[in-house]
Amino acid sequence: MTTTAARRQVSRAAPPRPDPSTPAVVLKFDPNVMHHGGLGAIRSLGRMGVPVYAVQESPWAPAGHSRYLSGKVLWRPGGLSADRIRAGLLQLADVIGSPSVLIPTDDAGAIFLAEYGAELRGHFLFPDQPASLPRQLAGKHSLHMLCAELGFPSPASSLPSSLSQAGRQAAAYGYPVVAKLARPWQSRSKQRSTQVIRNPADLAAAWQDGEASGAGLMLQEYIPAAAGHDWFFHGYSGTGGLCRPACTGVKDRSYPAGAGLTSFGRCVPNDALRASVTGLLSRLGYRGIADLDLRLDDRDGQYKLLDFNPRLGAQFRLFTGPSGLDVVRAAYLDLTGQPVTGAEPESGRSFMVESYDPLTALSYWRSGEISMRSWLAATRGVDETAWFARDDLRPFELMCVRMGWRALTRPFQQAAAAGRQLTSTRRNDQ
Repeated sequence: MTTTAARRQVSRAAPPRPDPSTPAVVLKFDPNVMHHGGLGAIRSLGRMGVPVYAVQESPWAPAGHSRYLSGKVLWRPGGLSADRIRAGLLQLADVIGSPSVLIPTDDAGAIFLAEYGAELRGHFLFPDQPASLPRQLAGKHSLHMLCAELGFPSPASSLPSSLSQAGRQAAAYGYPVVAKLARPWQSRSKQRSTQVIRNPADLAAAWQDGEASGAGLMLQEYIPAAAGHDWFFHGYSGTGGLCRPACTGVKDRSYPAGAGLTSFGRCVPNDALRASVTGLLSRLGYRGIADLDLRLDDRDGQYKLLDFNPRLGAQFRLFTGPSGLDVVRAAYLDLTGQPVTGAEPESGRSFMVESYDPLTALSYWRSGEISMRSWLAATRGVDETAWFARDDLRPFELMCVRMGWRALTRPFQQAAAAGRQLTSTRRNDQ
């Protein structure tokens, strides 16, 4: 075979190059300027050559300064009526001038598109699925009820109607228990969506905060934690219900420690877990990007579903294949009618959130779970970081500035909060 003929044969066998001409919009409802998942989506699509636009809450949000953005809109859709959000998105569509792939980065955005997005379909491309499903999955107690209906393992949970009922339920589970905001996308406060409650006093404080947030409080039995027992799944279910990619990983550290977002994780294939989750997605008729958290329960050997996020997960770039395939690129290709091609990630890839993992490592070090030497070794070999990228430095620089300012001003904020609490206590005593 001649060299020219061989080249022609290789060319015929190679998959077609993706067409990146359709724009994409990264949609963000949650007013959290330090959200790194949206930045990952901007970079992933931008490196493909896709014109990427983003909804940002502040002119100084680090993700809004990525070199891969073609444009951004300073807008806070969270809390607005459905009609106003639709009007705003239609206005954005007019500015872009052609149909765009829409990527929500939080539960509120995913719920809105499922329930109110029908009128947007001529202007935006996003998955079509049962309108009520994202709300059911994002709701902590409704997820538990759905798992019970389908026979999928999940921790025992309850939705108490009063503090006294919550106290009785916590006593029945046995401390510690897990407290979660039942509808975190509705929270009006900065209360953590998930907390480990160790005593009745902590429960009373969490209950009071939950009532103030307007999101309600759910209690869940605490599954004993152990190294290598916290797992997550990231996948994209597209045309025909095929889930690809479908990836599993281990959450080594979280922020806050033990009950928070992934600050350091690894890609670890788990065929049994993958089959179990993709089977669940198929039974649900789920379409789109999904991010699930699970914990292995040594008491019965089952992987139990803790959270189902019906949208992009912040650490999704951990699962990047050699050709660049990840869940965001899979969604883009599928929604624009292109084949989803490319290998899935190799085992052992690691991901670190630089803004949180050093703080988390201190907690794990104090509890004796890691050594500083092992932490340093892991950081030196990390494959993917949330903020730092040699080809896109500006977001990392702004993240460092914001974290430094937060560290400098926190003592003053804590002193002011303590002063307000003292004043309130004195007034109540009078």
